[in-house]
Amino acid sequence: MAEDDSHIYAVQPPDDGQDRSDTVIPLAPSRQSRQDFVMVRFDRRELDQILRIYSLMVGAGEWRDYAIDHLKDRAVFSVFRRSSEVPLYRIEKTPKLARRQGAFSVVAASGMVLKRGHELANVLKVFDKPLRVVASN
Repeated sequence: MAEDDSHIYAVQPPDDGQDRSDTVIPLAPSRQSRQDFVMVRFDRRELDQILRIYSLMVGAGEWRDYAIDHLKDRAVFSVFRRSSEVPLYRIEKTPKLARRQGAFSVVAASGMVLKRGHELANVLKVFDKPLRVVASN
């Protein structure tokens, strides 16, 4: 038996009282090839932009929790008012849509896409507060 195959074999325990500790049975491979498990992830620059918006909203008292999911076809950053509820917004990265509508999108809790685009910074502008008119003295 080669050394690299040692992870797919195990020693079978004795079943009828006889010592059969030298019997080796093959097990199913624990993992498939790495190409099958390539997941979409946010890179450092993208995560920095998202966390900057998240920290501003936490400071304003609007958001309290977040979750990051790395799936096979997309990466999702979900923001919550409370962790026991559904997400208020989902910031999604879907590379499959990069050449069409853009890889980044912000989705509301209702499922409506609020903004979609090729650059994350432009998509995150949906969270910018609108300017208000202030009365002067």
